[in-house]
Amino acid sequence: MHRWSDPDATPEALRPCVLTLGNFDGVHRGHKAVLGSLVDAGQRLGLPSVAITFDPHPAQVLNPDKAPELLAPGRIRDELIAGTGVDGLLVLDFTTEFAQQSPEDFVRDVFVRGLDARCVVVGLDTRFGYRNSGDVATLADLGEQFGFEVIALDDVGDGERFSSTVIRQRLADGDVADAARILGRPHRVLGTVVHGNHRGRGLGYPTANLAADSLGLVPQEGVYAGWLTRVDLADDAPDRTMPAAISVGTNPTFDTTDRRTVEAYVLDRDDLDLYDETVLVEFVEHIRPTLRFDSVEELTDAMARDVVRCREILAQIVPA
Repeated sequence: MHRWSDPDATPEALRPCVLTLGNFDGVHRGHKAVLGSLVDAGQRLGLPSVAITFDPHPAQVLNPDKAPELLAPGRIRDELIAGTGVDGLLVLDFTTEFAQQSPEDFVRDVFVRGLDARCVVVGLDTRFGYRNSGDVATLADLGEQFGFEVIALDDVGDGERFSSTVIRQRLADGDVADAARILGRPHRVLGTVVHGNHRGRGLGYPTANLAADSLGLVPQEGVYAGWLTRVDLADDAPDRTMPAAISVGTNPTFDTTDRRTVEAYVLDRDDLDLYDETVLVEFVEHIRPTLRFDSVEELTDAMARDVVRCREILAQIVPA
């Protein structure tokens, strides 16, 4: 998938095209339905498919005090979009000046002049242009004016509309299993492994500690079953994706004032040196809340039970 940021620099191989527009935070099942329909439209018309998104998220510019923490920012979002089969990803720089464009100016400059759009695929809730004044009806009118087809898709859900807002709430509750149902995959956090306080190794459970600038919304404190993937290894490398017990919390047993961290213990492995590697941590199922134990012995007993439970859960799942 080709990624670029200036519509005037669109590769000729991606013009004309079919396109869609959205924030795509999380790239959940609703987003995948739109992106899948986009790829289908491209195949029908014999044209490349292009997704348009923004960086930073518009809410971070227009209403930073109320902007949501992103489920899948930057690299995570881009790689998830690439996995849908889209040919190109145009990431527009969202600024206060950019936000002043009328819907017509935006469509003319980006869709028509920049990408030579022949078909636009969107969800019914799509909004664009100054103060989100453009909607699907606006887009249909502009399609007639500029000569592109518009396909508007119904909301996707199974009892409730799939949305990033709902997923954030599930993660805040620690319900990573239901978040995965809406996402169509386990929720993930991407980061560099850094040195921690090494307590886990001393207890017999060495953990990979993710740096504070990791990408992805961190779920509620607790212990989770999941996967750790070493993203720089080849896809078929034997130690690329491994089962893990994941802890999110502040180590209350040791009365620390540590920041909230994500730590992953790769099950039954004490021979891994992951420092400075970029790893992807995926959350499959919540095991228990974070607890304060009265002794280190009680903590290690609980950790042993956590590992057994994680092993049981993950033995039934093939990682994506």
